[in-house]
Amino acid sequence: MDESKDPTRRAVSTGIRRRDFLRLGAIAATGLLVSPLLAATRTASERSLSLYNTHTGEELTAIYWAEGRYIEAELRDINILLRDHRSGDVHSIDTDLLDLLFALQSAVGGCKAYQVISGYRSPATNAALRKRSSGVSKRSYHMQGKAIDIRLPGCDLKRLHSAALSIEAGGVGYYPGSDFIHVDVGPLRSW
Repeated sequence: MDESKDPTRRAVSTGIRRRDFLRLGAIAATGLLVSPLLAATRTASERSLSLYNTHTGEELTAIYWAEGRYIEAELRDINILLRDHRSGDVHSIDTDLLDLLFALQSAVGGCKAYQVISGYRSPATNAALRKRSSGVSKRSYHMQGKAIDIRLPGCDLKRLHSAALSIEAGGVGYYPGSDFIHVDVGPLRSW
């Protein structure tokens, strides 16, 4: 019998394809698919970042990932530098956000330190900022250590924004009037 004309075989084959399609859809919805640009940077033998906090004047260059693992001491130093400069509260910064910054810097060929306008924000700080500006989200990813507002000296802001959009790894906001972009590792969106 010709297997291509066997109705049982065809039904099973279609069911598998449909299941695979649904599984991939579920994976994409949870954000587990990684953009090609972000995936390419994850093959680097080391991942490092240079950061400059514009509010405190502190700077740091950290190799935060090497030999197949994140380096806890370097992550602690990054958490401190990206603390809420208003309250002094320190929060863990999501390693996916660090990898996004690493990928972004690789995409634009930047070698200078990111200038950080806002890293972690405590809920109290976020609430105070919301009172002053309608542009601050009530459920900001800054409060989870999953967002950062940055500029990169030597890289045109529009180019940095375009590169962040091309990575397709979360939210990207463009604030040319304030000379920074926002990136986060939440759902894929832009404004």
